[in-house]
Amino acid sequence: MIQLRHFGKTDFEQLIQWIPDETTLTNWAGDLFRFPLSARSLDWYVENTNVKNDSDAFVFAALDDGGNSVGHISLGSISWKNRSARVTRVLVGTTQRGKGCCQAMITAVLKVAFTELNLHRVSLGVYQNNLSATRCYQKAGFLTEGVHRDILCKNNEWWSLVEMSILQHEWQPDQPA
Repeated sequence: MIQLRHFGKTDFEQLIQWIPDETTLTNWAGDLFRFPLSARSLDWYVENTNVKNDSDAFVFAALDDGGNSVGHISLGSISWKNRSARVTRVLVGTTQRGKGCCQAMITAVLKVAFTELNLHRVSLGVYQNNLSATRCYQKAGFLTEGVHRDILCKNNEWWSLVEMSILQHEWQPDQPA
């Protein structure tokens, strides 16, 4: 079981350690940050977040049953008027990959989105080359809406972005993690 708590300054160093190269940073955040990730850029990232009915983003540390940080996830681009948001910046800690943490993190953030925040729609974008993340989102109930072809050029290689979403009535709260 994964618990989410608000991501803060005490989490910065762990996240920085989980992002050892530019490719990992790009998969996590697109072009939002420059490599190497820094505490200064993360200060900006968490500013004005995590206030229900006010913030346009909720940023979380994902914790295992022992209270250990196993990942990071955020829910951004929140439109309170349209009851929509976007899952952004999903990262499973280096030693936790391949253990189902991503699935549990997605389940936890959808619970926040649909039960605590009463959102109607949650979307996300995943780079087409990130097959394990795509499978994780599909298992959580996300449906593919389309592909933004060649949206990002990284090291002279074009990356396409798969757009996915899930609606509140499609969400299964008892979805296995």
